[in-house]
Amino acid sequence: MFDAASLHKRISGFYPEKKWVPENRLETLLRRCLGSLADRLKNQEGKSRSLVENVNRIGQSYGALDDTALGREIRGLKKKLRLKGATFARVCQSFALVREIAGRHLNIRHYDVQLMGGWALFNGMVAEMETGEGKTLTATLPACTAAMSGLPTHVITVNDYLAGRDASLMRPVYEAMDLSLGVIQHGMPPEERKEAYRCDVVYCTNKELVFDYLKDHLQQRQRPGQAAYPLQRLYDETVENLNLRGLYFGIVDEADSVLIDEARTPLVISGTGDSNFEEEVYRQAIDFAEQMVEDKDFNLDLTAKKVQLTDPGNERLEGLAEYSGGFWQARRRREQLVRQALTAIHIFHLDNDYIINDGKVSIVDEYTGRLMSDRSWEQGLHQMIECKEGCEITVQKDTLARMTYQRFFRRYHLLAGMTGTAREVTRELRSVYRLRVVRIPTHRPLIRKKEGAGFFISQKEKMDAIVQRTASLHGADQPVLIGSLTVENSETLSALLDEHGLKHRILNARQDREEAEIISQAGQKGQITVATNMAGRGTDIQLGDDVEELGGLYVIGSEPHGARRIDRQLFGRCGRQGDPGSFEGFWSFEDEMFEPYLDSLSMGVVKFLLRTGTSIGLVGCRMFGSHVQRRLEKKHFVIRRELLKHDESMAKALAFSGGGE
Repeated sequence: MFDAASLHKRISGFYPEKKWVPENRLETLLRRCLGSLADRLKNQEGKSRSLVENVNRIGQSYGALDDTALGREIRGLKKKLRLKGATFARVCQSFALVREIAGRHLNIRHYDVQLMGGWALFNGMVAEMETGEGKTLTATLPACTAAMSGLPTHVITVNDYLAGRDASLMRPVYEAMDLSLGVIQHGMPPEERKEAYRCDVVYCTNKELVFDYLKDHLQQRQRPGQAAYPLQRLYDETVENLNLRGLYFGIVDEADSVLIDEARTPLVISGTGDSNFEEEVYRQAIDFAEQMVEDKDFNLDLTAKKVQLTDPGNERLEGLAEYSGGFWQARRRREQLVRQALTAIHIFHLDNDYIINDGKVSIVDEYTGRLMSDRSWEQGLHQMIECKEGCEITVQKDTLARMTYQRFFRRYHLLAGMTGTAREVTRELRSVYRLRVVRIPTHRPLIRKKEGAGFFISQKEKMDAIVQRTASLHGADQPVLIGSLTVENSETLSALLDEHGLKHRILNARQDREEAEIISQAGQKGQITVATNMAGRGTDIQLGDDVEELGGLYVIGSEPHGARRIDRQLFGRCGRQGDPGSFEGFWSFEDEMFEPYLDSLSMGVVKFLLRTGTSIGLVGCRMFGSHVQRRLEKKHFVIRRELLKHDESMAKALAFSGGGE
């Protein structure tokens, strides 16, 4: 963790970024054993409460100043922060000024708990704040303080809409604090993008940020920080062609989504390749794959989304390829192609992992439910899926640069995050990023009601129960939000509601442009909304008139996710800021999460218990479901860890060969 008092002194040089020093085994063991003790010794909770007291005291004097005098205070503090550093006393002053400015220009003032969250962020931690606690406003405290200290600051969120919305909402605060504000959006012209990155504070998405960083590395043709590169400024304009100014201070909104969930997929910059396969090759690969038998010729790992050919499968493939021309005689090439074809057929599914949009395959983000139209799968997988779906096959591209989120975000000199769901990944955040998680209390007591989880043998029984519960709630005019994991399941639910005459709105990747409008109406009296994970993050659902008296928003989870955090994100849509609200989960043993366990003895036992109709049976099912989720979480962690190791080994190999990132 950085000491706020010396933060500004630790970052210097051209295009600065932190060099990550791996821990040895002893250091790792000591961190695990002594981490909690060290946290107690640092007494951050006591420090944050002291900060709140000081900010409240200082804020009283600022409240008596007119705008002109307050402007003089801001400029004076800015000079002190840049010349003398961000001491505890000056951080308190800065927070008090930001709160006063927010009160005058936005008509909202930071709560004490938001001050505590801001202090955690400024000290390089992950602040776990409940849904609706005002993380957008909280981020202005450390962002303004760091920027006034001379540190270019990135506020990073998960999509363009949220980046643009949050920047627009908070712009009056930054401008009144004498700070420039930039926003990065997909498709911006290069000159506008560079100008935005030159601002004191920049709002951007994780994907745009990493791609711009990789483009800078391609532009430099060597790693930043080498002695030779700054000399280039003497004889060319390469420096002016870079996007970023380095990695100083990053505040990651929805930190668990960015740093954990999306860390399973590396970001890749590609260029048009010269050795693309003919369309007929993809079709042959699909044809071969369709002739192969699961558990005999190949094995599937649905969690890791991998296919492994067996020895009999390799022999069968060799026989299939024997009369298909010289192209298929190269063993490694044919096995790679058929593995990708098997992956396209058995692991990636229409209306789950992707949709067909204007005749093209568009990837659906599994964590947010949003389209990633500018992304494609690598190593020929995207082309295999296009072939499978009968779409026009695009050009396969060569990889120019790639990087995982883990390796990128560890390069920030100061990294912080905020989210409503971090407790389940506390150890991973600490071990991978050396980030400590701090739980911030709520401004008002939570009165959200948990109605438990209902278990059913079949999907049909579960869906019927969801429709019945929705009809009952709708009859009382209580708004209902039904969460689904995939486009396909959300549309199945929508069709069932239509059959029963229940008017509703649906939100998935096909309606992504209407997201804000649909969510804004989800808390109105009598409204029924069916949504994928798009409804789970970033947008508060405001309750309509008289809805509080009806019990607030009722959230139904129609299927479990492989991570408990994702379920909590959905359920966190209700009961914000002390509002009433209830949530309930409906699970079936035919849900995708249970698929790997269908033939297990434990699955047979819990099904038997469920059929008894006793409370013991229901408890047993809930315990089994929780066990499955924990196993999946552990498996996903292993996948992310192996991806990071692979990424680091590739980076070392490229560095050794002079290839850069």
